[in-house]
Amino acid sequence: MEPSFWHEKWDLKQIGFHQPQINEFLLKYWSRLSLEPSAEVFVPLCGKSLDMCYLAEQGHSVLGCELNQIAVEDFFKENNLPVNRQTHGEHQAYSTEQVSLIQGDIFTLANESTQSINAFYDRAALIAWPEAMRQQYAKKLAELIPVGVKGLLVTLDYDQAALNGPPFAVSPAWIEQYLASHFEVELLECADVLADNPRFVNKQVPWLNEAAYLLTRKG
Repeated sequence: MEPSFWHEKWDLKQIGFHQPQINEFLLKYWSRLSLEPSAEVFVPLCGKSLDMCYLAEQGHSVLGCELNQIAVEDFFKENNLPVNRQTHGEHQAYSTEQVSLIQGDIFTLANESTQSINAFYDRAALIAWPEAMRQQYAKKLAELIPVGVKGLLVTLDYDQAALNGPPFAVSPAWIEQYLASHFEVELLECADVLADNPRFVNKQVPWLNEAAYLLTRKG
């Protein structure tokens, strides 16, 4: 999956992955991380997610990383936020009072960029990648997250043979195989959300589970 795939999606406004409301698992389980209000939260592949607004409303500083420039600029425009822009090598940094978004490839993001974070939130990043790139992303995420830092991970799991991703299916077994070596993993909830996702229903996907995990970076 090349970067051009995502750029084309944003160019054509084919952004069904962008949710018009805050994720319910974020609302339900964010408090389980027991963070100080001033904590800095990293959001990989953040798009223009409203979840970042929720995190900022809790008092957090938000550091996002997003490949597409349209997504980043739309976030600030649609939320009526003033923005400063600076260039850092091949990445662009857009910032306002509580939110800083790094526009560019997460795989070339310097590990030092996230060493001050206190937590992370992944709703749309892990499930955005096909298998080989997902394994690469799991390694990169482990590099970016400091030891002891907790995060909330939200995944989707379904019969991948019934529908081509993205979003791609991520099973509990996959989490165990590729993330458990880097993170302590606690399943918080797994819910059947098929009825709430017409695209999957229309494609006759037999089942669709959304899961929330609490991850803690191991030493």
